[in-house]
Amino acid sequence: MAGEEFATAINCMDGRTQLPVIEWMRRECGVEYVDNVTEPGPVKTLAEEPECPTCAAVHRRVEISCGRHGSHHIAVVAHENCAGNPVSKEVQLEQLRRAVATVAGWKFDAEVIGLWLGSDWRVEKIV
Repeated sequence: MAGEEFATAINCMDGRTQLPVIEWMRRECGVEYVDNVTEPGPVKTLAEEPECPTCAAVHRRVEISCGRHGSHHIAVVAHENCAGNPVSKEVQLEQLRRAVATVAGWKFDAEVIGLWLGSDWRVEKIV
């Protein structure tokens, strides 16, 4: 595949989200590989506790992906029926917007986007 090699996904640990996000990022970002940074319901933590140890660990992993693998695309992912963040779609979408702002504030040389997966596991770009 031509183009950049790596992108980064800050995704839920839920295995149902992994392949759809990887496939979407490979296609839409023109990359071969997607570094996965997983946490249960990461948008909640990134939106509501951006200075917590979990966010620091996510930051470190994204730093490696961008700094060592040259990723210029970071996707923050939320999904329906999240066991780690069992709130409504509306709440998750607001958290997703705030989480994207948190990650964008880390100032990596990368585009930061927000992705949503509904019950059909199709990827929708929200932010």
